[in-house]
This record gives sequence, C-alpha cells and structure tokens, in this order.
Amino acid sequence: MSQKHFNKSCGKILMENKANPAPQQAAQQAELVSNAEDRKSTAVTIYNGNFALVKEQRKLILPSGQVELRLREVSAQMQPETASLTALSGEPVVLYEQNFDFDLLSPDKLLQKYVGRDITVIRTHPTTGEDRRESATVLATNDGVVLRFADRIETGVPGRLAFDSVPANLRDVPTLSVVIEAAGGEQLLELSYLTGGMSWRADYVANLNADGSSLTLSGWVTLTNRSGTTFADTTLQLVAGTVNRAREPDMYGERTRGLSMAAPAGAAPREEQLLDFHLYTYERKTTLADNQVKQLALLSTGPVPVRREYLLMGSSASYTGRASGAARKYKPATYVEFDNKGEDLNKPLPAGIVRVYTKDRAGGAQFVGEDRIEHTAKGEIIKLKLGEAFDVTVERKQTDCTTIGERGAQTSHHVEIRNAKDTPVTVRLEEPIPGEWHVVRASAPHVKDSSNTASWLVDVPANGATVLEYTIRTKW
Repeated sequence: MSQKHFNKSCGKILMENKANPAPQQAAQQAELVSNAEDRKSTAVTIYNGNFALVKEQRKLILPSGQVELRLREVSAQMQPETASLTALSGEPVVLYEQNFDFDLLSPDKLLQKYVGRDITVIRTHPTTGEDRRESATVLATNDGVVLRFADRIETGVPGRLAFDSVPANLRDVPTLSVVIEAAGGEQLLELSYLTGGMSWRADYVANLNADGSSLTLSGWVTLTNRSGTTFADTTLQLVAGTVNRAREPDMYGERTRGLSMAAPAGAAPREEQLLDFHLYTYERKTTLADNQVKQLALLSTGPVPVRREYLLMGSSASYTGRASGAARKYKPATYVEFDNKGEDLNKPLPAGIVRVYTKDRAGGAQFVGEDRIEHTAKGEIIKLKLGEAFDVTVERKQTDCTTIGERGAQTSHHVEIRNAKDTPVTVRLEEPIPGEWHVVRASAPHVKDSSNTASWLVDVPANGATVLEYTIRTKW
C-alpha cells in the first residue's frame, strides 16, 4: 500500500491505492510522459509587452502509432492556442489533439474534484491508536468540508481523508498533453508557445562628474519570471519595442531598484534590428528561476557631455484674465540633457528608468534623482528631470490685466528670479499662451517656440537676482 500525505486544517489528506481499485477505462493509445530532463535546449525571447516566446527541444523515443504525449513543466501561463509541436528529426508527426492542464494538485483542489464522490475518513483512537475507517460522500468544500456519512452529515471532520486516485486533469506541474501519430523511434521535437508571466525592462545608472558637465551610463536588464516554471540553462533574447497584440495576457510586475555599478566588460548582449524593433541576444546562457527577479548587463559607456537646465512652466490662465494678481513663489525643475550619439553612446536605448548619482566631497556616490525614458533611437536627445532647485526661487505676479472685448485680454507680468548658489545659473521660463497673441513689450527678448508657447532665457548671477517684465496681448 502506497500513501501520500498532505497537511490540512481538519487533519491530514491521504492518497491510498486500495487492494481492489475500480477498473479504469481502457486506454485508446499509448502514453508517454516527458519531463524537463528531456530538454536538450531552451530558448526564451521576452518582449516589452509582458509576454515571452518559449522554444524548447526534447529528445524522446516515440512508439509507433498514436501516442498521448504529456509534456510536463511547461509554463503555467502558457497560451495553449499558440503552442506548436514540430519534429526536427525523423519522420513528421501528426497532431490530433492537445490539452493544457494547469489545474495543479493541492489539498483544496483534490477535495474540490471529489465533490459528489466517496472518500474514506480515517480516525485514530487517542488511547489505543487503532484506526477506524468510514466511507463518506463529499458534499461541499466551500469554507470547510461537508461530508455525508451513512447516518449523519459532519463538517470540520478531524482525522485523515483517503482518496482512491488523483483525477486525470489534476497535475502536480503544468502539463501540455498532445495526441500525436508518429513513425516511432528516437526523435527531436521542438515545442514553441507564447506565455504570460515573464517581463523585462531596462534600468540605467548615470554617474555625473563633480561639476555636472558629463556622465557615464550603464544599463541593466531587469527580468521577472512569474510563469510558474523554471527555465534552466536557456538562451535568452529580448525584444525592445511595442509589438501589437490582439489580446493582452495577464501579467505580474515587480519594481526593483537599479544597481549603482558599471556593467562588466564583455557581458553586454549583441544588438540587431528586427523589422521595426531591436533584438538583444545574450551569448552566455542563464537560468530563469520561477518567482525570481534577475539583472543582466545591457551596456556601459564612457563620458558623455551633459547640458543642465532650470525650467519653470507657466500657466495659460495667466493670460486670459482669470489669474490672481497676487505674488507667488515657485521652484524651477532641474534637468540634465545629453545626446544619444558620439563614439561613447550612439545606441538604441530600450525604455526604462534612469537613476542619476553624483559624488559628494568625500567621494561617496549620492542619489540625486531619477526619470523614465521611452524607447530612444540613436541620435535622439535624452532629457532627465531630477527634481526641483533648492537655491533658485522664482517669484511672479500679474501687475496689470485689461480685458479686450469678450474674448481678449492684455496682461503685464513681473518675474523675479533669485539665485542663492555660489555659481551663476540660467533659468528658462516657458509660457503657454492660448489663442492669437503677441508680446507688446518685454525687458528681454523672447523666443516663439510654437504657436502657443513663448520662452525666455534669464541669466541670474551667483548670489543675485534678475527681474523680467513683459506685457502680452491675447485673443481667443
């Protein structure tokens, strides 16, 4: 007699092979079970859309004729409609049917499958240790077990529950069952399918030099595997870009912090263009364990020139006569900007978060902000918002407002920018202006960035202040 026990709040659950089991239905074809040990190679391509393409090759000895092949340890989030099984050696195989069994064995699942069926309840006498057995029918498993005995109904039954067998559609691991017809003999089969539960993103670390004039950039790929399966010693590829899909898979995400270190030389993947996307291939195989977050090197650059900017965005309400004339103080946002070109960069950068560090006087790295970039092609400008300036203050007020008809106004503005730093700064004021507009007068020249945007570059001396005054007429 073989037994298998599970812990359960009402006691123990026991799998039991009885001396005279109920006769099973005759098998219509031979059965063959394939485990992960049969894999000869595995390749996983993970996409930005939080899904992956899995390709695995298994070497099997197939019987001649029809066989039900159970491919165990596939992804628990497999999309079965995307599965494809191909013979890479020997005669082609004919596929008749496939079933994806992802209902995994557990005490609760086993009880649920036995609703309406008989089990054996085993109670042990506390003094003699003798086991007493009774047959019972499982009536329900919602919020506890309800059992019907020959003369009563009980809930929360103490003791052990014994079952005749495991239901055919209840697996200990995710399993793809396929019915095929084969010529027989040793063959190499390739199984490919799409799965959810796998994602990747890029994480970058930018290290600014002491004066903020240049930075070095290192990139890391952060992989998350929640597919329900471990892929050992696999070839890994990543696709950067937005691949259109008719249906979004369910996904699990996890946020981790980037690493403040440089990518090791030689560890970066090989990059190539794949239609309108970019494909990254790692030469070194890796293991993607289930419920694991893994980081792999993506890129590492030498010094890249950086431009710094202080930017304050205005409000369109200031030019329609609806804004208050009271003085208000603001802090401009601080940005660093660099070009994705040159000998040290000039690479397609997948979307991700860039975390920026700089060194203090003692030489220690300090975190100074982070921002997200979208997929960035070679030659594009990368602009990162780090936060708000502590020592630069902008105080602005509307000094005059005259309405012109029902849909027009002329407004005057006074802007004072104060700089408490020991170095001079340049602040960019960007003003969104609705409708038709023109600058009537200004103490400094402006730039018309677009049909509804004017901007001023204001130089502010160290430990000093600069005043900008201007009047704008609008019609909307």
